[in-house]
Amino acid sequence: MFGELRRMVRTSGAVGGIAARIAGHKMGLRTSSATHAGDLKSVLGSLKGPLMKGAQLLSTIPGALPDEYAAELAQLQANAPPMGWSFVRRRMAAELGRDWERRFRSFEHEAAAAASLGQVHRAVLPDGRRVACKLQYPDMQATVDSDLRQFRMAVGLYYRIDSTIKQDDVLVELTARLQEELDYLREAANLRLYNLMLAECSDVSIPMPVEDLTTRRLLVMDWLDGRGVQSVLDTDPAQEQRNAMARALFHAWYVPLYRNGVIHGDPHMGNFTVRSDYGLNLLDMGAIRIFPARFVQGIIDLYRALETNDEDLAYHAYQAWGFTDMSRETMRVLNEWARFIYEPLMQDRVRAIQENDDPQYGRVVAERVYAGLKQTGGVRPPREFVLVDRSAIGLGSVFLRLGAKLNWYRLFQELIADFDAAKLAARQADLMRQARVPAPVEG
Repeated sequence: MFGELRRMVRTSGAVGGIAARIAGHKMGLRTSSATHAGDLKSVLGSLKGPLMKGAQLLSTIPGALPDEYAAELAQLQANAPPMGWSFVRRRMAAELGRDWERRFRSFEHEAAAAASLGQVHRAVLPDGRRVACKLQYPDMQATVDSDLRQFRMAVGLYYRIDSTIKQDDVLVELTARLQEELDYLREAANLRLYNLMLAECSDVSIPMPVEDLTTRRLLVMDWLDGRGVQSVLDTDPAQEQRNAMARALFHAWYVPLYRNGVIHGDPHMGNFTVRSDYGLNLLDMGAIRIFPARFVQGIIDLYRALETNDEDLAYHAYQAWGFTDMSRETMRVLNEWARFIYEPLMQDRVRAIQENDDPQYGRVVAERVYAGLKQTGGVRPPREFVLVDRSAIGLGSVFLRLGAKLNWYRLFQELIADFDAAKLAARQADLMRQARVPAPVEG
């Protein structure tokens, strides 16, 4: 109880501080907003829970937060202090019963990884199968509910001052996806789903869950050997190896989307590791979004519209995504952001994901788009748009760090060559049934 009270005091102070400083800045008062942004990052980074995830999400949306806050929050990593062994034993007993240790040949006391909602321990089953045990931190449902209230308050205060990007639907989406991430039985279903969707992609590996040891707050799955992306980059791999990692990453994210209408919404480098052959292990399946076929059709339609400068088709694509009551002028502003995202996919040649040498180029484009939207009356991004945009930005950042040089155009064309919305819908329904994926939380 006292721990939660301390958390409330700390988060309330952080939220109140950022709201006050934003308000002061808008009123023309001199404030050390950059310094306070760093303080906020430190506070959120030391907490387990959705405040950090929400901050990370908003930091990827142009204009959602002032630049200095977005820059600081974008650096947050999902890495929190782990629970000690005595705490872990109690939590495991709560999930599997008092004799839980008999169900493992060995179980490592130290966490192999610790993130925002839970931590992972290595273990070995009686039959010798090596597994990862992802154990949720205690009382996370109450923590999520409390943090989301604080987060909505902070964002709401900011949007009273500047409502160019209306994030109501974004917050609804964040709430729904976080509720799903708390259910490890759902994540086990997502693991089954991704094994089915990527069965023909030999360069991507997905762990399978251990059904009889998995609960809503404990996920036991295969342990996949691999190295962290940064540790691989530190060895200065050859261009061919960099390209192999990027190609696997492209397959892992976009084969599910364009063939089955499913996307992994968190392309954080901690969510995949590199195999010995430079393929990838895709590990964390909490942030998964399932889209109707018309949404995927809209992505392809917008690509075709930008290729041919067809404004009517572009407008239709935005409507399919859920952008309603949008003027043609606003659409033209949004097209500038779309061209930035689509650019590597529109040139039939081997190239880096970004050829501009300015590391702040994306931020410059985002600021220009934000200014344009402000002039045209603002926009309300639909909730379905959020994770696709986040994934595109996050993946682009990883491709850039990998230094990959590929023909992105041909990779994309292979995925959409035989696209058929009706067939996608039928495939998706069949896969959901086979993997026993529950219906999405609507928020």
